[in-house]
Amino acid sequence: MGAMFVDECTIKAQAGEGGRGCASFRREKYEPWGGPNGGDGGRGGDIVLLGDDDTNNLVDYKFQPHWKAGRGEHGMGKDCNGREGDTRVLRLPLGTVVTDLATGHVVAELIEDGQRIVLCKGGNGGWGNTHFKSSTHQAPRRANAGQPGEGGEFRLVLKSIADVGLVGFPNAGKSSLTTRITRARPRTAAYPFTTLHPQIGVIEYPVTYDRLLLADVPGLIAGASENRGLGHRFLRHIERCTLLMLLVDMAGADNRDPREDYATLLRELKLYDPALLKKPRIVVANKLDLPVAKANLVKFKRRHKVTVLGISCLTGTGLETLRLALRRRVIAAGGRLRVMSKPAA
Repeated sequence: MGAMFVDECTIKAQAGEGGRGCASFRREKYEPWGGPNGGDGGRGGDIVLLGDDDTNNLVDYKFQPHWKAGRGEHGMGKDCNGREGDTRVLRLPLGTVVTDLATGHVVAELIEDGQRIVLCKGGNGGWGNTHFKSSTHQAPRRANAGQPGEGGEFRLVLKSIADVGLVGFPNAGKSSLTTRITRARPRTAAYPFTTLHPQIGVIEYPVTYDRLLLADVPGLIAGASENRGLGHRFLRHIERCTLLMLLVDMAGADNRDPREDYATLLRELKLYDPALLKKPRIVVANKLDLPVAKANLVKFKRRHKVTVLGISCLTGTGLETLRLALRRRVIAAGGRLRVMSKPAA
């Protein structure tokens, strides 16, 4: 059984409280009128969100929903300030949207690797009595308490950031295609919902030392835009893709008509968000190793006046042409290719 995938969860975050200021006085030989020397309290630690390209799952936050930063150290005598509290860094996958449950407002969106956002600020440390000395008040005994840190309850929702979104009906061959052209290894079987959560695969181009990310999302069904099946949990994972790849089973498994499948795919995308149909897309016909698929492709082209790339995941026909076409189309759409690490010389 594969690792659990979580793309939505709730967490509670609490930044650290500031340390207390210190009320202290110098006690030194030959200085009978020693003044105040109380140090300030340390600032509380922050809760920081960090975009991490190597993370693609929220499972850590589902089973550890409480996150608390360190408290600032209290001030001490001899003008010693307290140490700042430890910051808690939450590494989140790119595409995570953070919503404050109290207000319903989106407070953060992580879209770049290394992006840092302070979710909750730590409280300021209290002033020591040194700050309150004046010409008329030489020996203040006043010191401030530290301020509380910010906190709240937040909803994390992952909307995958991939270059190519793979869209198709169950059993269209999406998992097989992902296995053949990327380094992902989704499970495959002869039942409809082979993929129960998005698979992120890497398509590598060793000659040019770059790569694309492919999101193989759960099989679409009619009514997905109305949240049937996996519904919106599926569709939101393709919102950020540069290019959509629509995979059609030309063999017509389960007595399906490939022409109707394609029309339904477009309709469900439009009902969910019309902007999805404005994205560049590439149509791929699978299972062309079967004679019936070749006959269906001729009928498909008569009805849908689109350019179709024919492939067979079983024999590998057309896969290299598809890989190169995906790279070319992503570049043409303004997508940014990711750099591969070059091998050592």
